[in-house]
Amino acid sequence: MSHLIARLPEVRGEYRADAPVAQLTWFRVGGPAEVLFRPADEADLMEFLAGRPGDVPVTVLGVGSNTLIRDGGVPGVVIRLGKAFADAHVAGDRVLAGAGALDVTVAATAQRAGLTGLEFLSGIPGTIGGALRMNAGAYGSEIRDVLVTARAVDPLGHLHILDAAGMGLGYRHCSVAEDWIFTSAVLQGRPGDPATIAQAIADIRDAREETQPRRVRTGGSTFANPEGRKAWQLIDAAGCRGLRIGGAQVSEKHCNFLLNTGDATAADIETLGEEVRRRVRETSGIELRWEIRRIGLAKSFTGGRA
Repeated sequence: MSHLIARLPEVRGEYRADAPVAQLTWFRVGGPAEVLFRPADEADLMEFLAGRPGDVPVTVLGVGSNTLIRDGGVPGVVIRLGKAFADAHVAGDRVLAGAGALDVTVAATAQRAGLTGLEFLSGIPGTIGGALRMNAGAYGSEIRDVLVTARAVDPLGHLHILDAAGMGLGYRHCSVAEDWIFTSAVLQGRPGDPATIAQAIADIRDAREETQPRRVRTGGSTFANPEGRKAWQLIDAAGCRGLRIGGAQVSEKHCNFLLNTGDATAADIETLGEEVRRRVRETSGIELRWEIRRIGLAKSFTGGRA
């Protein structure tokens, strides 16, 4: 019985079988990818999707800032958009950014060019691709406020160019089908003073240092804020601050963050999150919605497809 790679189309990028991907996420937990694919560029990605067998699932992984990979790993192909998708540069009053570009890099690129309006990105962990997928926001702004167009490839390998209206962006929501892969975006800035913009970015950094757990194994904000409420306040009121299951803990500093204290499994973290949701539901009647993306299987898949 041959490995899945034997059934996949030839690419210019790289395939890797049974690839450990836990270290590609901020939680540092989870099982392997059946196949990890790093496309050489957008055209290589399009050709892969056009040629892959229809029964092979595809999952996109960014820098893993808001992703929990389950302990059984991820069947099919995990696509990691690498250096070819990480460029960010300025054209006039706009920033052209690959989906693999870090949000903080895009904010810094705009600052150096004297473009304001993108400072909020420095407060969002992750990449532009992830920000597009969830209409990420912070400090009063979100992606839909600055998005001009985004490029995305559908499951058949066809390229689409979308604007904010066509993407159906709402609070932490994007209506574009989950199996479309964003490859880049054009973001609108406004002329501003580089020193003033740099100070705004520094203020955001300081605010994050003061209010959020840093330099720990976490996945960022765990649950979306319900309309008119703050998730962390609901969690705190439900008595969950500091709550632990196995090696997973609700942060004492900001209780909308879950932590891997060192030996957590993905199951520990997900079980803890569900316990938090249960307690909040019981105390407030509100159903918290996961903001962290959970992918893969709870138990190991059987490798080696025919």
